[in-house]
Amino acid sequence: MKIRLEIFYKPKNGTNQYELTTDFFPVQEALFLSEDLEKTGRIAKINFIDQTDASWLKKHLHKYLESLKEEPHNILIYFDGGFNEEERLSGVGVAIYYEQNEKYFRLRKNERLEQLSSNNEAEFAALWTAMNELERLGVHHLPVTVKGDSLVVINQAKGEWPCYEPEHIRWLDKIEEKIKALGLEVSFEAINRAENKEADQLASQALLETYIDATSEVKKY
Repeated sequence: MKIRLEIFYKPKNGTNQYELTTDFFPVQEALFLSEDLEKTGRIAKINFIDQTDASWLKKHLHKYLESLKEEPHNILIYFDGGFNEEERLSGVGVAIYYEQNEKYFRLRKNERLEQLSSNNEAEFAALWTAMNELERLGVHHLPVTVKGDSLVVINQAKGEWPCYEPEHIRWLDKIEEKIKALGLEVSFEAINRAENKEADQLASQALLETYIDATSEVKKY
């Protein structure tokens, strides 16, 4: 969830009051900024507004942050898909990093799939697998960062490239419906293959029938 601030400000030597509005920030940053501004002694009032235009009290935002510690948050996803054209088999791999109870975790998952027609479709299937894993983790109404090396998938998911292929449209529709159902705010980022080697390796292992479904604690990512 992100919050914008409506700030009612009184200059030190003035009689007028000014209303200022910020961009949206993650909750923790919004609270930090509001508390820093209040130290000036020139803030008459601050309203906290979320992206649905609902108003929050500061104490309720602090409670929200406390409750969030017990659930997965600060989500970062890497995904990749591989396709063996000769055998008409696909491998998908996802690595999901998240924070929970002030600890950091990595979920790794891969699958081997049949009946896909291209490497691009395998990439979409990998992203779909990642969304399903988020649902399994209980992730909802949170910002999520997704990184992959498929420019087709990343740019079509962002809406920056047109999508004409029927099979791509089917995958995009499923993925967008899942994102909407979970209330996620997803940011897509294209990276190079070297940065995506973990998900790439998972997809390759799936093609070799080496299956992985594991979660482990990691250092801060």
